[in-house]
Amino acid sequence: MGRVSAPISPVTKPRVSARLAAIAESATLAVDAKAKALKAAGRPVIGFGAGEPDFPTPDYIVEAAVAAAKDPANHRYTPAKGMPALREAIAAKTLRDSGYEVSPDNVLVTNGGKQAVYEAFAAVLDPGDEVLLPAPYWTTYPEAIKLAGGVPVEVFAGVDQEYLVTVDQLEAARTPQTKALLFCSPSNPTGAVYSPEQTEAIGRWAVEHGIWVITDEIYEHLVYDDAVFTPIQKVVPDLVDTSIVLNGVAKTYAMTGWRVGWLIGPSDVVKAATNLQSHLTSNVANVSQRAAIAALSGDLSAVEHMRAAFDRRRRTMVEMLRAIDGVQLPTPRGAFYAYPSVEGILGRTIRGRTVTTSAELASLILDEVEVAVVPGEAFGPSGFLRLSYALGDDDLAEGVGRIQELLA
Repeated sequence: MGRVSAPISPVTKPRVSARLAAIAESATLAVDAKAKALKAAGRPVIGFGAGEPDFPTPDYIVEAAVAAAKDPANHRYTPAKGMPALREAIAAKTLRDSGYEVSPDNVLVTNGGKQAVYEAFAAVLDPGDEVLLPAPYWTTYPEAIKLAGGVPVEVFAGVDQEYLVTVDQLEAARTPQTKALLFCSPSNPTGAVYSPEQTEAIGRWAVEHGIWVITDEIYEHLVYDDAVFTPIQKVVPDLVDTSIVLNGVAKTYAMTGWRVGWLIGPSDVVKAATNLQSHLTSNVANVSQRAAIAALSGDLSAVEHMRAAFDRRRRTMVEMLRAIDGVQLPTPRGAFYAYPSVEGILGRTIRGRTVTTSAELASLILDEVEVAVVPGEAFGPSGFLRLSYALGDDDLAEGVGRIQELLA
């Protein structure tokens, strides 16, 4: 008679995977959600958190979407890679705005810019590959890098450098494991814009060392003063086989909720990312794709109207923030963010609370004067705040005025 086996004790497994449990919440969306919840509860909260234009999507784009919704051709699956007509429009727009030719075959339409960011990293990174990440950085970049198996390596440039990293800094951070560089100009969160000369120097350094450049160009049309948007592939054509361009309609056309982005890259990378997307989400919503075709095929007059308003608000915000003792603020020359250093305020006691980090300061500002800002911890080191000026002029003046009064 055989022996009776002892029962096997079940091993307790975590309910949530370690991979997803390690992801940090989007700080910008969290701040925006809290501000909206307080506002819905009747509080007079003013939110500077979300990077979202306050303008409606232009009428001609909405009208194209309404017509598309009535067309049965848009009620069915379309290619995971994107509608051919939209990929052609993206290629034509790239030639118009960036000055170089791309094939529609090298374009992948994604569910917003965030999906393009993740899929770009997923397409080129293997476990342990390092990505040089200029800081302050957009809060999603390091999480997308880690989800793709990569290791973000922060390269910090502070107020003294106007938040612009140098080739020397990048070279000092380069190791044999360096696979890619994330390049974002105009920048979220700082509003910094690299000059053509700085952009070319960084691109040539990347080519010299065989480093991929993943360039986020979603704020290309939002530049001010004498700043110019410089497409890195235009000034360094040798990057064509080792760079991925990320873009979308969200910021330029006030279409954040429509969820249309894209990536442009070499054929093998686009094929790999398309395969991923075919299993992940299939095609982007057809009505949104038709709206994006209308946006990209139209002129830029609506964009210029919004840019002029952002510029006016930018100058107001900069003037008001600089009037606060302890605040340092390089002039933002792109996107729609101000990124003041508040290191001169940390350590103070304000209304009975001593603030030692920018996270504590942001919490104090929300609690005491009901203004929502995003702390620097979301974008790199503590000691900074990000304020979006993509909101109405009156709310902007009122909100910054409240902060001035609190910190006076």
